[in-house]
Amino acid sequence: MADQEAEDRKPQSDEARSAFAQPTGVMPQPPVPEDESQTTSEFAIPNGLANPSPSTTQETEKSAFTTPHTYSSRNAPPAFTPPHGIPLVKLTKETPWQDQMRTMLRMPVAERPTPEPTQKHEDETGPAVPRVLDLTLRIGELLLAGGEGAEDVEAAMFAVCRSYGLDRCEPTVTFTLLSISHQPSLVEDPITASRTVRRRGTDYTRLAAVFHLVDDISDTDTDVSLEEAYRRLAAIRRNRHPYPGWALTAASGLLAGSASVLVGGGALVFLVAAFGAMLGDRLAWLCAGRGLPEFYQFVGAAMPPAAMGVTLSLVHSQEVNASAVITGGLFALIPGRALVAGVQDGLTGYYITAAARLLEVCYLVVGIVCGVLLVLSLGVMLDATSLQPETTFVATDSRPVIQILASMALSLAFAILLQQERNTVLMVTLNGGIAWVMYGALAQTSLALSPVAATAVAAGLVGLFGQLFSRYRFVSSLPYVTAAIGPLLPGSATYFGLLALAQNDMNTGINSLTKAAATALAIAIGVNLGSEVSRMILKIPGATTAANRRAAKRTRGF
Repeated sequence: MADQEAEDRKPQSDEARSAFAQPTGVMPQPPVPEDESQTTSEFAIPNGLANPSPSTTQETEKSAFTTPHTYSSRNAPPAFTPPHGIPLVKLTKETPWQDQMRTMLRMPVAERPTPEPTQKHEDETGPAVPRVLDLTLRIGELLLAGGEGAEDVEAAMFAVCRSYGLDRCEPTVTFTLLSISHQPSLVEDPITASRTVRRRGTDYTRLAAVFHLVDDISDTDTDVSLEEAYRRLAAIRRNRHPYPGWALTAASGLLAGSASVLVGGGALVFLVAAFGAMLGDRLAWLCAGRGLPEFYQFVGAAMPPAAMGVTLSLVHSQEVNASAVITGGLFALIPGRALVAGVQDGLTGYYITAAARLLEVCYLVVGIVCGVLLVLSLGVMLDATSLQPETTFVATDSRPVIQILASMALSLAFAILLQQERNTVLMVTLNGGIAWVMYGALAQTSLALSPVAATAVAAGLVGLFGQLFSRYRFVSSLPYVTAAIGPLLPGSATYFGLLALAQNDMNTGINSLTKAAATALAIAIGVNLGSEVSRMILKIPGATTAANRRAAKRTRGF
């Protein structure tokens, strides 16, 4: 019997018992009722662990931006700070709102100061956010449709939002779409609105009125409620152009005639070029009234000046410089305004808008090429000898006074075509004359600088003066710049290239057109560089020196 009890007390081997048998010394669990499920989730809290406190459960249900309960401000980790510290931004009243908002846009969002609403409201909660965003989009639409650069449009939209107390606003501008997003707080959903720009029109008087409205909204001493802003904006839309249709047609003739004199034409050439340009202007208006796209309008506008030049060549042969007639017509059609705006957007980092603007310029130039080539091909077939490049322009440095007067008249006509305010026409006329004097001093004197380089320097002077004029009057710089670059446009190089193509001389034609494209780019880059230089020498908000001006940073292409 004793041997049997000893045998029972020996530990059993693994083969002699089940792997699921309860080990010796473990208290058996109470049986689970049949009506309860015996399976549990793998995320269930094991028995024996304390249940979480109500405060912990409540914290897990809060937002992801809620400060953790283990956070202590005394033991907070050090935050990243730039080596020189975060600069203090002081937006003074003496600084134009364009510079103020441009500085804000170029700052990181976390470093932007809290906005102080410029416009007060009777309701403590402030204006309705959708109405402010709608007003902002309408103002941006007028600016973008008028040819303003994307950076200035964003600055204006940002100024309107901040003036009405909306923080965390991000405007976005492309060639045909405006959008703006406002996020009330970090835990609230953003509010986004957009607007499409389908129709464009050149009216610098309307552009200046919109700038004055934004200036008043941004001014702390001027009360402009939302209702007042909407009323003024509607009045700006209803305003008629300052110049009637017949004045625009006459300005087209004056522009073409002055350009023909600028490249060596006489009195007869002036009259013929003016008449051809006025015919082209009326034909373009006829095409626009029939709903034809702008491409065909440029084709129609380019044909009458070329036809007048061919006719004058056939009638007077070598007696009259008929090439100057066609060149004058090209001056009136080259889209210098869109070219300058496109290059400016590209230099300031708005590449999508810049690509769209430059593509528009290409389409318009192709339309001009088609219209002129159709007529020039006919002239070559009829053996119009005075159209040859060998019989073209006389020495332009032999009559400097006439050329200066012609350049000023060209800028005057260009300003009228752009529907500028009448009090700005005189400044633009003088600026155009100064540009031509600078070009002549660099390219037609003993300095003998290349035409492209001389054009860039003259355009830079135009941009510098235009930016200074605009800052003095707190308006856009386009009315002071666009018309003044008219005398510098590459009309003669474009004509030579088209004539060579009509004569099947591809090498000469491509070389001339390449020179024309280089001159156009030099104009645009010079204007932008002059504007940047003017900003560097003036006081910049938030920086004691111009060297601290914020801009886009990139390290050697990476």
